[in-house]
Amino acid sequence: MPRRTLASLTTLRLGGPTGDTLTISDPSHWPDLVHTINRRGHETPLTLGHGSNVIASDAGHPGTVAVINTRGITAERVDDTTVAVTVNAGHPLTDLTAWAVTEHLAGIECLAGIPGTAGAAPVQNAGAYGQQISDTLHHLHAWDWHAGRMRTIPAQECQLGHRHSRFKQEPGRWTILSTTLHLTRTDTAAPITSRHLARELGIPVGTRPPLAETTAAVLANRHHRGLLLHPDSPDARQIGSAFLDPPVTPEQAARWSAAGCPVHTDRDGHWRVSAGWLLELIGCHPGYRITEGIHCSRRRTLALTARGETTATTFAQVLADLAAQVDANTGINLRPEPVRVGHWPT
Repeated sequence: MPRRTLASLTTLRLGGPTGDTLTISDPSHWPDLVHTINRRGHETPLTLGHGSNVIASDAGHPGTVAVINTRGITAERVDDTTVAVTVNAGHPLTDLTAWAVTEHLAGIECLAGIPGTAGAAPVQNAGAYGQQISDTLHHLHAWDWHAGRMRTIPAQECQLGHRHSRFKQEPGRWTILSTTLHLTRTDTAAPITSRHLARELGIPVGTRPPLAETTAAVLANRHHRGLLLHPDSPDARQIGSAFLDPPVTPEQAARWSAAGCPVHTDRDGHWRVSAGWLLELIGCHPGYRITEGIHCSRRRTLALTARGETTATTFAQVLADLAAQVDANTGINLRPEPVRVGHWPT
């Protein structure tokens, strides 16, 4: 098998060599891939889709990398208003949202423009503008490498929280192969809860605009805020948000809200403050050069980009240094949003 680098498989374009790289484009070939890996006696593979939310080690990954490139959508009527949509794991999430709009199916319209695949969405519980994949996920099919068998996992067993799931908590155990969402047949979007999106649409929060207009506004707003990955952009080599919005106590929320920091509560009722605002508090800003080869994106402080020569080790160290500065200035702990993959020194 040809040797590749993790850099060629991730949006940050950093990372060393892999052992074997096995790409699966046809779902029916999955048993063959499992047989190949088991026959070679390799450890469980590193599974990647588009590699848009990972920092890959400079040392690479000595074992097998399974690249999930399966595409395809099927739909089945559940009742008069509900449609079960099953999508293969390698299908681009943004293509799925576009398809849903053309089919007059609501529930994922605010996820338009999020990079990555449908199979990766439950891992991170991908979400934006007040919507999350957990809102519509019904169940998924995943290969359990520990048990050596396929599992059907209901949504309630996925432990989906704020950018979190059991799959993120149990790295290496699962390879998601398909997801099934329950979407609603309608021409109107869910009530808009995001102020960013409401302003883009020119409507009050709580309004239900037409489905197609909502998706168009999401894409426009993501473009204005530098949230769309364009291959030819100087900011193309990035992993989206560098940090999660951190949870804080009610007292901290009141203090930093008074100081001008955006504050919100997540679905679990936890207070969270803006990670981007905290980075600006310590001197970062759009376009800011943090160190050689690493900048804040031109439109968004929270998105860090790799430019020119740098390494994954340096990128990870920059995240640690920024978090330490925020902690020293505010007492708030920032956690990186991207996941480290490959072999990292202890």
